[in-house]
Amino acid sequence: MKHESQLARLGLFDAKVPRYTSYPTAPHFSAGVEGGHFKGWLAAVPAGSAVSLYLHVPFCRRLCWFCACRTQGVTNELPVRLYLETLKKEVAEVRAGLPDDVRLSRLHWGGGTPTILSSEMIADLAGTVAEHFPLGESAEFSVEIDPNEIDAPRLDALAAAGMNRASIGVQDFDPEIQKVIGREQSFEITRDAVTELRARGIRSLNTDILFGLPYQTNARITESTTKLLELEPDRVALYGYAHVPWMARRQTLIPAPALPSPEARLHLFETARRLFAWAGYQEIGIDHFARPGDGLETAQKDGTLRRNFQGYTDDQARVLIGLGASSISRFPQGYAQNAPKTSEYQARVRAGECATTRGHAFRSDDVLRGRVIEALMCQFRADLDALEAECCAAPGSLDAVARTALEKFPGALEMPGRALEIPVEGRPLTRMIARCFDAYDMDASGHSSAI
Repeated sequence: MKHESQLARLGLFDAKVPRYTSYPTAPHFSAGVEGGHFKGWLAAVPAGSAVSLYLHVPFCRRLCWFCACRTQGVTNELPVRLYLETLKKEVAEVRAGLPDDVRLSRLHWGGGTPTILSSEMIADLAGTVAEHFPLGESAEFSVEIDPNEIDAPRLDALAAAGMNRASIGVQDFDPEIQKVIGREQSFEITRDAVTELRARGIRSLNTDILFGLPYQTNARITESTTKLLELEPDRVALYGYAHVPWMARRQTLIPAPALPSPEARLHLFETARRLFAWAGYQEIGIDHFARPGDGLETAQKDGTLRRNFQGYTDDQARVLIGLGASSISRFPQGYAQNAPKTSEYQARVRAGECATTRGHAFRSDDVLRGRVIEALMCQFRADLDALEAECCAAPGSLDAVARTALEKFPGALEMPGRALEIPVEGRPLTRMIARCFDAYDMDASGHSSAI
């Protein structure tokens, strides 16, 4: 698998496949899961369990054209304040449905732009969360920070609330690329935000950078990556830009002819990957990097690395509760998603109803297939015997699927004994290999390039 021709022969440059941050993936969620399921799954959480909490703030001061997330632009504080009151109500109602002694493992505020909240709003929301879900001594509280939408009072409020990890989206530092994707964020303003975060004792920093953007070249991604390394982040996510204008209309503003080819995307990824390796970062899964000693690196070493909607994580909580419009919860029984539209979400919560409108209840071999896919995505290795035992599945449940995958990806997938392994040279094909274990029909138009 050392040459592009071999990767091309196995379909890397033509395939569109899921990112597998869940299994089944969100396009397979249905209205068959509703509020009754969510409430029942909440009540079934074992006493004393650790749970993770995700709060979604869908608002942005300006909409970035490259983004395909559920967001909406606002020009004043009124819709934000109204949404905040609804979100606080949902926090209280969800907590009431859980056992009294659950513990909070992780708290994450995402968006959108969580830092669009004023310092008073941040303190208000954090106070409500702390009242119902107090942070444990070792709990992690992370927030997505927009350097263009942050100031000293808001940073002070976040620090006072207990934030101990910040996440900053960089995308690319090249001014021309920033203009084309609608995300103008200079290196200087990003560096200043990092400096102010660290001055407040917030040492843990995550960053995101994209490859596959319009007009991006190896020279440009080298310069952006080098600047990013100056910030000394603990973790970096190197994501491939997914151009899906039929799903995210704002992406029609991005000139498709300026996008790099799939072959060029691979070169861009490899250029950035080598720079992170040169700087001493450890490769985590297919697209993350972490400094030695970081929790992700430790989790990968000891085999406890997991994958969820934020990418790779070392969080071991079996329950993730998503609050806010479009948020997704994961329980041992399945997935539950809140109403995607902010207006519908708020109407349901204000009426005292559960915000869940769709999801997926695990059936047949969903859990086993999902764990095999997760193991391949996290460790590039799936021990079928161990996973069958973990999932209480019949021995040999996926042997036929494994044989088909081995035949489809010769040299990129191996099976010593009953453990599937993806060698280093085959790892660009990981998502495609994982697709072999996906039992659901797939509309390729709804997914991103395999590279």
